[in-house]
Amino acid sequence: MSNDLISHVGFCTTAGVGDLNHLEASLARIAELGSDVAELSLCGEDLIVGGRVLEARARRLADICAKFPLRYTVHGLIVSNFMDAEHLEFQKAAVRAMLELCSRVGADILVHHSGHAPMAPRRVIAGYDRMQHDALAELADVAGRHDVRIALENIFAADDAMYRQQPSEVAATVRAIDHPNLVTTIDFGHAYIEATRTGGDFLDEVKAMGPVAGHLHVHDSFGRPYTMTKFYHPSEAAALGIGDLHLPLGWGDLPWERVFDTIEVLPGTALILEIDERFDADRAESIERARALAARLNARHAALAA
Repeated sequence: MSNDLISHVGFCTTAGVGDLNHLEASLARIAELGSDVAELSLCGEDLIVGGRVLEARARRLADICAKFPLRYTVHGLIVSNFMDAEHLEFQKAAVRAMLELCSRVGADILVHHSGHAPMAPRRVIAGYDRMQHDALAELADVAGRHDVRIALENIFAADDAMYRQQPSEVAATVRAIDHPNLVTTIDFGHAYIEATRTGGDFLDEVKAMGPVAGHLHVHDSFGRPYTMTKFYHPSEAAALGIGDLHLPLGWGDLPWERVFDTIEVLPGTALILEIDERFDADRAESIERARALAARLNARHAALAA
């Protein structure tokens, strides 16, 4: 068995609009690109209603996934938020359903976004953090019954009026819960934007996540917060270098070699390229570079262990 820290590399599907035919075509292309894992972006596939899995569609999803020689992870709802007191029970029910879907397709990771709430005094923020802590601990137990790990992902705040945990605080939450079915997802692009917004140290923040990281999201950008939000085409945001662009590797200025010379991750971690299908002609080059980055980290780990 491989002792590699990063053991599989691949792409995410593009979140659809309930068209499982498109999902199947997306997986066929991901396999053709030489991936050994695919992340199923199930937030837009109409597989859950009111916290309940739609049985016929779930069976079809499992049949589609079985056609390809891929490992699977799952990205949960983009709106998932365990700091959302008003809708917390709805939020937890949706995550339970996502964990069931993971089990149906043999996915071992469910990516879950870290929470957000209005900025508030420290005592109120402590309550947000406790709410998220307790919900994650509860759902990690459920994940264990499905043989899935929830991977808490760092996100950037939209502005100073929004509270988000910093990447190092996301890691601290996972360490505090200390559950075998709870890890972090390092999203390097999100961390880069947040470090620019706050003046934090990008490399220190992602390094802090490493010891509890079981999943990686990799895509390029310039780390520029959304100081402008109205664009008529995604290419305009890319032209200005603003926002969470999800570009092919090398198109932005993330210091990838420095990152992979800095971080550690847990054994068996997946590296998922979150690069939109509109960049399909450039995805082969990105997976080649991603494999080189994974090999760089794995070789460094092997040398230290020798």
